[in-house]
Amino acid sequence: MSNYALRFEPLPGDVENVREIIQSSGFFLEHEIPVALELVEDAIEKGDKSDYFFVFAMDGERTISYACYGTIACTKNSYDLYWIATHQDYRGKGVGSLIIRETEKKIKSIGGRAIYIETSSKPLYVPTQSFYEKHGYLKEAVLKDYYDINDSKIVYSKHI
Repeated sequence: MSNYALRFEPLPGDVENVREIIQSSGFFLEHEIPVALELVEDAIEKGDKSDYFFVFAMDGERTISYACYGTIACTKNSYDLYWIATHQDYRGKGVGSLIIRETEKKIKSIGGRAIYIETSSKPLYVPTQSFYEKHGYLKEAVLKDYYDINDSKIVYSKHI
């Protein structure tokens, strides 16, 4: 694995960077993309007052992977990992593992004690489920037919 640089502040160009990463991955539906972009825009616009935090991986000047996380309202130090995605050109090269480990470190450094992640039960997402399990996340719940018929929501958690 090459040495990838990390950064934590979203830049104006990250709206398009995130769009490219998500579209290349093949895991997200067209109507989900604006949601991811909105979180980046919120963080750029509000700065420290945003509820969304980021970890970006860079290969030189190219943004190749990212995670977006934030606190879960009405909890004591629990966090949601809203988005994690790696550009298709970099899948299988350890970049996603770097991003999730760094996200866990950042959350722990600000007093976080638990991370929650939601994903789909569709066959397309079996590699995603395996990725979370490989990194120590436990399947906590399955909400049957949550997204659609035969598309349940799986909730993973990890105490850090």
